[in-house]
Amino acid sequence: MAKLKPILKRPTLKRKKKAVPVEDFGTIGEPLNHSHPFYFGFLAASGAVIAITLLRALASASQIFVLIVISLFFAMGLNPAVLFFERRGLNRSKAVAVTVAFVIGFVGIFIWVAAPLIIDQVNALIHNAPQLISDLKSNGTINDLNNNYGVIDTIQAKVQSSIKDGKFVIGAFGGVIGVGKAVISGALSVLTILVLTLYFLAALPTVTQDAYRLVPASRRERVAKISDAIIFRVGAFVGGQITISFFASIFIFILGLVLDLPYKSALALVVFVCGLIPLIGHFIGMTIVTLIALTDSPLIAAIALASYIIYVQFENYVLTPRVMKRSLSIPGLVTIIAALIGTSLLGLVGGILAVPLAAAVLLILDEVVYPQADKN
Repeated sequence: MAKLKPILKRPTLKRKKKAVPVEDFGTIGEPLNHSHPFYFGFLAASGAVIAITLLRALASASQIFVLIVISLFFAMGLNPAVLFFERRGLNRSKAVAVTVAFVIGFVGIFIWVAAPLIIDQVNALIHNAPQLISDLKSNGTINDLNNNYGVIDTIQAKVQSSIKDGKFVIGAFGGVIGVGKAVISGALSVLTILVLTLYFLAALPTVTQDAYRLVPASRRERVAKISDAIIFRVGAFVGGQITISFFASIFIFILGLVLDLPYKSALALVVFVCGLIPLIGHFIGMTIVTLIALTDSPLIAAIALASYIIYVQFENYVLTPRVMKRSLSIPGLVTIIAALIGTSLLGLVGGILAVPLAAAVLLILDEVVYPQADKN
């Protein structure tokens, strides 16, 4: 056999790398003196400017943050309903769709039932307002005040002139432009909250899982369990608020039967929705019930107002602490104090978030702070 000749490799020519000229940026100086007054003053001034800029940015976007917080709260509140449908075999997207459909359906039924009632009764009240004010003169004390100071005659003249000019409702909103701004702003806010709630509700598991990944692996499981418990308590708060509103609507329905008020069922539905609004919800419901009762007689209106006020006190100091204690496992005194502090700090948003935040703080104290303190 012929021997194979080895294949000779051709020598490869290596290209010489061109030397890149090094730019001269000068010599490195000495480090800054951190104890120098100029250095400290510069850092302090920079921090102050950044803090003021951030505060102004947050203040200018405060309304957006309020809408985001309300939407996130609604999403956590509706999450138990979504979990209920998921346990029945639906996936997350379908469960969210069913839950949102129920909420939109309830809102549509409320508008369909309650809107004609409110419009008719307000029109009737405006039309009968002069006569109702004139009937106040039948009271001896009020009649004496009117004879001495002309209080009733002045109010009656102003009401008649406002109704005659057609500026009663428009004037309450600051003119035609004010009415348009109020309607457009309210519609945009409701639409924004609805869309954000839908997105938060659909992406809540993904958002929480991504947030838990920021926690070290050794503590991730415990943090996840505590956070899930906080989200559950927010949902329990919404369920408890629905229960309290249901009792309020039952009370108004019974009060309507006793006083023979018109539109008893619609009034109960209006009070149910108003009861879901912290801080000012019952004030709105009380105003509507009193105005509708006023179309019957001032005496019926006074009885309805007094009865509603008594029920609100019963709800605030007896019913709400008991319901929230069962659903959120917090003492009734903490519920009242949290609602007062939250309302005074952040208004309506503070009233919405106060009770579930108090439940979350108590949970963190029980699971984290107290065990750590007991070890020392």
